[in-house]
Amino acid sequence: QVQLVESGGGLVQAGGSLKLSCASSGSISNIAAMGWYRQAPGKQRELVATITRDGSKNYADSVKGRFTIFRGNAENTAYLQMNSLKPEDTAIYFCNVDRLFGKDLWGQGTQVTVSS
Repeated sequence: QVQLVESGGGLVQAGGSLKLSCASSGSISNIAAMGWYRQAPGKQRELVATITRDGSKNYADSVKGRFTIFRGNAENTAYLQMNSLKPEDTAIYFCNVDRLFGKDLWGQGTQVTVSS
């Protein structure tokens, strides 16, 4: 079964930057969009950013102007460049593949911690 693997999380000071990566272990068909979601302790999972297969991007208001989502040259890869990080960005970040047909895919998550 194809899996999504995230990397790039870590501990950073407020104002710093991190780049998250998401790659699949195999080919994925019928991709409508790839995206990043996050879940902070005690909170629901929320959308951070998505990019459709035609390149259209959508961002949560809280990250607009600071985060950038983009696709990689390799098949089924996506990245999230996070700048000007704030303590409230602390969460587990999950990669998601939204499919036209079939079950969506989720990665295991990568921890991002922003210290003040």
